[in-house]
Amino acid sequence: MTTFSIKLSTTEAKAMEFAVPSTHDWIDHSAKNRARIAIDEICGILMIHCNENEIQMAVGKDAQVLQAFDLGIVDTAINRQTAAEQISEE
Repeated sequence: MTTFSIKLSTTEAKAMEFAVPSTHDWIDHSAKNRARIAIDEICGILMIHCNENEIQMAVGKDAQVLQAFDLGIVDTAINRQTAAEQISEE
């Protein structure tokens, strides 16, 4: 399990107190929901790739996400951004 921490200014913290009952819960739910969406996207990409190439898919979402990265059919957002920037500079 990975732990992240963020810093909010006093004003940002007060604004979050106005907007949501629990800033911590809101951040936790937001990150987990975005991760869920990405997991579904990755599993979909993997399924298409495996079907087109007659590759056996790993069982379970955790294993499928790892398989997609291991096969090189998905990459991190920072790597994709860096590659796009290099292409646009050429």
